[in-house]
Amino acid sequence: MRRVNVVGTSSSGKRTLAIALAERLSFPYIELDALHWGPNWAEAPNEVMRERVRSAIGGETWVVDGNYSAVRDLVWARADTVVWLDLPLPTILARYATRTVRRLTTRQELWSGNRERLGFLFGRDSLLWWILGTYRRRRREYPALLAARPQITTIRLRSAREARDWLATFPGPA
Repeated sequence: MRRVNVVGTSSSGKRTLAIALAERLSFPYIELDALHWGPNWAEAPNEVMRERVRSAIGGETWVVDGNYSAVRDLVWARADTVVWLDLPLPTILARYATRTVRRLTTRQELWSGNRERLGFLFGRDSLLWWILGTYRRRRREYPALLAARPQITTIRLRSAREARDWLATFPGPA
């Protein structure tokens, strides 16, 4: 494992796992959300995002957190391992709720000065809507997408416990 992409539905724990794995392996951590979101929640155009990702994944080792379809071909062309956090939907929804409340109450800065807003909680542009709209699709599409890339080792983790146990196999902080 030298170039790892951690993927999964929003709120599945990608960031947490990817940071911990990068620390244990002493690899650079790359967060696709940070490359995608500009100030005032402005999305980077695809070509800008692709250039940012090309530059970020140029090294020999890294752990990438995220699964933007617009850059999947770039990341997976260099990745040797994909870790898929395929947790149950109730777990993801509980994590979403906890994370959102924490971010709202602490006013945690995310990327480019952006913060969660109450207005983002519901509606067609909300993260909740995104989770509900992508969860089943990812579970349906990822097996075929990954099978089409036999050169990539796929690690599918189906519970928080599996993810913790897998991470514990690497030396480093507990």
